[in-house]
Amino acid sequence: MKVVGFVGSPREGSNTGIMVEEILNGASEAGAETELLNLSKMNIAPCKACMHCKENNGECGTKDDMQIAYSKIREADAFILGSPVYMWQMSAQAKLFTDRLFANFKTGFEEKYGQKDMALVFSQNNPDENMFKEYFYYTRNMFDFLGYNVVDMLTSTENSIPGEVKNKKEVMGRARKIGRELAKG
Repeated sequence: MKVVGFVGSPREGSNTGIMVEEILNGASEAGAETELLNLSKMNIAPCKACMHCKENNGECGTKDDMQIAYSKIREADAFILGSPVYMWQMSAQAKLFTDRLFANFKTGFEEKYGQKDMALVFSQNNPDENMFKEYFYYTRNMFDFLGYNVVDMLTSTENSIPGEVKNKKEVMGRARKIGRELAKG
């Protein structure tokens, strides 16, 4: 069992990163091999809508660090995408990654590599837990439609200072539980 986490926050010590790491810790405790990648440290270009992937069995025509991400997802049994909320949506880093997953859509990915379980993580500064709820569920539904199995979604509010989420026992406990669930397959 392998679980890989992708962090879409450009901040060092970000709350998003801490939450993703805690999910990975839970998966590791349950026996999974884990790996963490920070999308802001990767060179990922926007999708060009060239349709190369549709004509070439899911192989993206853009050669950049997304090739590493594709490989990690293919090798993993499950993955996590974490993002802070920027301007009512996921960060630009997470959006680039998400857009580029189009290469796996309707190209035989599931038949070759199996349906991938995943979890979504969102960190927000806004104290209203319902403020972005509609967007979070829209994103979950999009990933379900793309053929991934969204096992769970973790959100945390009032996270303006990096590292603040470490003091939120309920959030951190839930993160570990999600990790254990992902590791079960």
